[in-house]
Amino acid sequence: MKYRRLGRTGLTVSVVSFGAWQFGGEWGRQFTQPEVNDLLSRAKAQGINLIDTAECYGDHLSEQLIGNFIKDRRDDWLIATKFGHKFTGHLERSQLWSVADVQQQLEDSLRALQTDVIDLYQFHSGTDAAFDNDELWTMLNKQVQAGKIRHLGLSVSSGFNPDYQIGRAVEVGAGAIQIVYNRLDRQPEATSLPLCQQHNLGVLARVPLASGFLSGKYKPGTEFTNETDVRATHNKTQVQARLQEVAQIQQNEVPAGVPMAAWALGWCLQHPAVTCVIPGSKTVAQVDSNASAANLDLVVKDHPQAVNR
Repeated sequence: MKYRRLGRTGLTVSVVSFGAWQFGGEWGRQFTQPEVNDLLSRAKAQGINLIDTAECYGDHLSEQLIGNFIKDRRDDWLIATKFGHKFTGHLERSQLWSVADVQQQLEDSLRALQTDVIDLYQFHSGTDAAFDNDELWTMLNKQVQAGKIRHLGLSVSSGFNPDYQIGRAVEVGAGAIQIVYNRLDRQPEATSLPLCQQHNLGVLARVPLASGFLSGKYKPGTEFTNETDVRATHNKTQVQARLQEVAQIQQNEVPAGVPMAAWALGWCLQHPAVTCVIPGSKTVAQVDSNASAANLDLVVKDHPQAVNR
């Protein structure tokens, strides 16, 4: 494993971290505690030290499963979670942005995670109206001073003007940005990633495997029919177009003998703004494959400022 500094937070994080949305039950299956324990134990053995979850991956369900695992080994992990939503059903969320609501979410997350402090607490894909709330950020910075939060961050969404929020991140006390970035979604290269570099903000690249499309498992013609899988809700025409694009990428860009999933993660890590990637894992083999990306020595064509760090 390799490690990098997460921007203004100063945290040292593994370049491949562990994304835990799947533990909330929206990626085609439910997870038992022993399965979660096996996956996180393997991640630890591979040198991964950051787990990313959220309040609305299930109703604090993902956090609870993680909390049961880390309670006796808290010092081994950096825990990132989020605020702003409440799980109300499969792929359904309510918005909770008031100071009182967020303060309650924080307490609920601390309880679920069985910890006294959250290492990175992230504003979760909210509108500019939700973001522009000085009372909210004042409360959150007081929680930092009280020792319940180590660092604040933003998990921005392309649907909610990410560049405005990134531009104000330091002003509200945030030190890291989580953003969708992968070989199929390069929009952040235009302004979002340069803004992060300008303001010394750590970048956690989420959805780095493009919801599994870049895993190499799915070929043109594949259909997602499991109603508990978030991909079953995607536009079928767009899904097939993506699968065709992935097939071309695999043929023309992925070196022979390199697993596509590891290549896709390594591709993200070539951008100098990116601190780490946050892939999900359903199996121990996927944990191993994801971790292997840390040591890929890639020569990436058509990649801005590609680096090996």
